[in-house]
Parts: sequence; C-alpha cells; structure tokens
Amino acid sequence: MHTHRMDVPFLGSEALAAGLLTRHQLRTRFVAVHQDVYVPADTDLTPVLKARACWLRSRRRGVLVGFSAAAVHGSKWISPRRPAEIADDNRRPAPNVIARAVQVDAGEVCERSGMRLTTPVRTAIDLLCWYPPDTAIPAVDALARATRLKVCDIEALAEFHRGRRGIRRARAALKMVDPGAESPRETWLRLLIIRAGLPWPDSQIAVRNEYGVVIAEVDLGWEALKIAVEYEGEHHRTNRRVFNRDIHRMEALIELGWIVIRVTVEDTPAGIIQRIRVAVARRQ
Repeated sequence: MHTHRMDVPFLGSEALAAGLLTRHQLRTRFVAVHQDVYVPADTDLTPVLKARACWLRSRRRGVLVGFSAAAVHGSKWISPRRPAEIADDNRRPAPNVIARAVQVDAGEVCERSGMRLTTPVRTAIDLLCWYPPDTAIPAVDALARATRLKVCDIEALAEFHRGRRGIRRARAALKMVDPGAESPRETWLRLLIIRAGLPWPDSQIAVRNEYGVVIAEVDLGWEALKIAVEYEGEHHRTNRRVFNRDIHRMEALIELGWIVIRVTVEDTPAGIIQRIRVAVARRQ
C-alpha cells in the first residue's frame, strides 16, 4: 500500500505501525492537525477534513455534532475557520475543537464515511440550541436543503427534547427555517423581511406563463401580489451566461405583471425594506 492510498487525515502511529510511512516521511511530508493526526503538508483543511481529524483525535470514539455533522451531511456554506465539534469524553482543550458535553441517543446517531455523527434532524436541533438565530437559521436552511430534511421532523424532535436547555429559543428560530433558501444571503434577506413585519415571503416560486410553462423561478416573493425579491450574488455579475439568463428572466416576469426588486450587497437593510413596502402598497 502506497502513501497516496492512505486516508486523509490519518493517525501517524497507525501508518508507522503498518509500515506505510517512515518516521522521516511523516515528519517531512505531513503536518499534525492534532496529536498523532496528520495531513499532507499542503492540505486545505475543509470543514469535512477538520471533522475527520477531530473524530480521529477521539480515537474514533466520539460522535461528530453541530457544524461538523452538518458538513459531513453535505451542508454548503460552512466556513473553514469554524472549529470542529464533537461529543467526546476527551475534554482536554485542543485548538480548533469544541468538545460538547451532550448526551446523544443511539437513535440520533448515524454513520457516514465510516464516522459516527448525529442524524440530520438531531444536528438541526443542536445548531438551533447552541447558536444565535442569525447563525443557526442559515445553517439549518443549508442542512435541510442538503439532506431533504423537513421542518415538521425537526419540530417533532424538538418536542421530544422539550426539557433541554436552549430549546425554547430553538423552537422560536425553527419557525423561520426554510429549506428553499439557496444561500445564506437569501436566508438573511428572508429574515430581514419577516422581522420588518412584512408578510412572510414564499421561496422558490415557479412562475408560469399563460400556457402553464415555467418561465422563471423567483428566490423570494409573494405570488398573490406578483412581487419578486431577488438577491444578486457576485456570480450573477461575473458569469456572463447567468447574467444574460437573468435579464431574460426579469423581462419575462415584468411582462407578466410582476414587480421585481433586485437586492445587491450594496443595499442597506432599511433601503431594501422601504422598496418592498412601496411595492406592497402599490398592490393593495
């Protein structure tokens, strides 16, 4: 077995014992992420690799939780700067690791890529209990989108955990979760609208023409009022094909009588809400 066939990260002691590496190779080509846990020297530590390194540090006994579990379940948008999170008896502080003192029922643990981690629904509850709503809601949106998790399943488990610390805040935040959100900025925009006291927007609205053909999908908006709110990310401007497709989509929506409010990173929250209020007033 050659070094390039080894899993990354790996336990240095195991690689040496199996004769996959010499001590010199281990010292010169690899770096230790944790004690005895190594990666090749030029590795970019993604949230998934951080999670695996943390799990190996627990000598494969821990259960990945929180953002680490979400990353392994395929959640997008997790910052690589976030520490790994694990439920583990080893409470010794380590850089880039949060060891959680939590009980996880056997029914709330699953296995992915050979590692034990909390199920998507339990992961959602943990994120909502541990983090403030503006961090937790986008994270649960992304997790629900990645795993096809339904809000009603999270609500059912929240009921089961009703004595838990932080559960009331979690249930309040859960009301604002929407698996339709395609990015954290879309979640941010939805929360801004809800908190301004505006009607709750629908997400991913399929707009059809008079022949019933879908001509556009709207990020956020109100179908009954024919108001669309679109968040324009960087790729909308920098990718020419996306840019051109967006123009045609906007024209088609306007032709069908929709008001289209386009939001960019330059817009202020107050300005966005003002534009939406004006549009809603025009429709009433």
